[in-house]
This record gives sequence, C-alpha cells and structure tokens, in this order.
Amino acid sequence: MAGGASVSPGGPDLEGDGTLWLGGGTAGLVLRALPGGGPANTAVALARLGTPARFLGRLSKDVFGELLRDHLAGSGVDLSASIEAEEPSTLSVAALDPQGRATYTFYADGTADWQWKPYELDLRRLGPVSCLHTGSIALVKKPGREAVEEFARSAAEHVTISIDPNVRPSLASREDYPITRWCEWTDILKLSDDDLDFLLPGTSTERACDTWHAAGARLVVITRGAAGALVSVDGERATVAAPRVNVVDTVGAGDAFTAGLLHSLDTNGLLGGRLDGLDLRVAADAAEFAARVAALTCSVAGANPPWANRTPQRPAM
Repeated sequence: MAGGASVSPGGPDLEGDGTLWLGGGTAGLVLRALPGGGPANTAVALARLGTPARFLGRLSKDVFGELLRDHLAGSGVDLSASIEAEEPSTLSVAALDPQGRATYTFYADGTADWQWKPYELDLRRLGPVSCLHTGSIALVKKPGREAVEEFARSAAEHVTISIDPNVRPSLASREDYPITRWCEWTDILKLSDDDLDFLLPGTSTERACDTWHAAGARLVVITRGAAGALVSVDGERATVAAPRVNVVDTVGAGDAFTAGLLHSLDTNGLLGGRLDGLDLRVAADAAEFAARVAALTCSVAGANPPWANRTPQRPAM
C-alpha cells in the first residue's frame, strides 16, 4: 500500500489467479473468466474502501494476467511493485452448490504466482506502508513459499503483519501450514472455521486461539459464515453477528472480511507496529464492520467487494 496507509495485501500475494465459473445449459458447459485470488481480492476490497493498497505479485503476461491487472488497477490498487512474469496464470475452476458455496479445482503447476526468487522480494518494494497482508497458497506452494515467508518475517521488523491461511486441501497438506511458526512474526491471524477444522481437527476455537496467542499473534479472528465471527485479543474474546443478506455466492467473502478488518484498524491508527492500543472492544467493532463488508460481497456474484459509498462506515474510536 501506499502512503502512510495500511496494507500491502497480496504482499507477496502470489495469488492473482483467474477464476473460471462453471455453468450449464443446452449448449453444454459454459466457462466465465473472472479475476481474483486471495490477497488480490483483499487488495481490491481495501482500495475500494479507501485504504491505499499496493499489490506485490507476479502477474503473467497472458490474457488472464491482463484481466487481473486491469481489475486491480481499475479498483485503485497500486501495481508499481508487481512483477511481469513469463509463466502462465494460475487458474481455479469454481463450482457453486445451491447455497452459493464454492468448491475449487486448481491448475497451478508451474504458474507465475509461485515462482518467487529472493531478489524479487526486496523490502524496498514495500515502500512506506503500515501493514503487510499475505497468506493462502502463497505461503505453502513451492518453489516460492520459503522466499515469501522470509520476506514476511523480515517485514515484521517494520510493519504490522496479517495472515489468512485460507487453506486449500487439494493443493497442500496440513503439515504445509505451520501456523504456530507463522504466529511468531504475525500480529493478526484471520481464518475460517473450516480452516480450523482442517488445521486442528477436534480442537475448540478457544484452545486454538490460546495456542496462537502463546506463539505470538495478538489478534485472532475466526469467521463462521452466517454465524458471524469469534474475536480474540490476547485471550479476551467476543463474538460478532453476521448481517442477514440474500447470498448469491460466498466467493471472496473471507478476503473482503480481512479487508474490512484491516481498513477499520487502520482508520483507528492501530497499524504500523504491534497493535499497541488495541483492546477487545475496538477489535470487535472492526470485526463487525468486516462482517458487513463480507455480507455485501456475498450479495453479488464473484469476488466483487463493495465500494466505500455502499458500505456503512463506523467512525474511528
């Protein structure tokens, strides 16, 4: 991100993949290409909310890379730190169930997103930012994952670090997500209840939060879909409700939630360090705003988060 504002979402995103939507009919299978990818979605949502966002990603020169580039730039995301890559774009094919929940098939071998070299992840690419957000496949897929983790670890000396594991069991095993190790240099850990079930099967949300707090993360947020979210700050916990909305699909909702959370924390001047001054009330307010952003994203097709003029703003505390 730019200026004194908040995040470098996508930081090393590496997930600027395109999404192919499945449809059917008498003419057979129909595919529709939509731009997206975890941290890329978060960058778009942040920029639309008014928080300057810089995307550090490897964007392919192919037609899908151009689609993603146009989508990011059109939403106001700064692409000056991104790299033009020769490799093809990652593709994910999304199929929706009757409730609008998506399942994905990924085509990610040898694609641009994961080919990071250490010299491509120079801290000077961050610029004057207050927060680096990363996660999803970027932190687990070889060969680039080691470079991404080292970059984020080094950045933690200068900025707030936010991670969303956004687990993809079809691409990585449980052992590929060393959450406790990541928490040693992470300030904000946001994940879903589905992520928790995969990472720590049979573990309560409270015990999981305590484990990650002990490892170093100050703020842990676990989203629960229509049931809202659990917010935990240094072991103090609260729950927030999810607004009711007519769900078209849930694609990008978690990424939009992250953007709403970071936007609210930034508005309150809490990003840039180790979340000094954060308490449970402020964190819960931020999560309530994030839930509204996510709900609006669910009300339209695809990862298409709302602009600021469509989002009720909570004033800084």
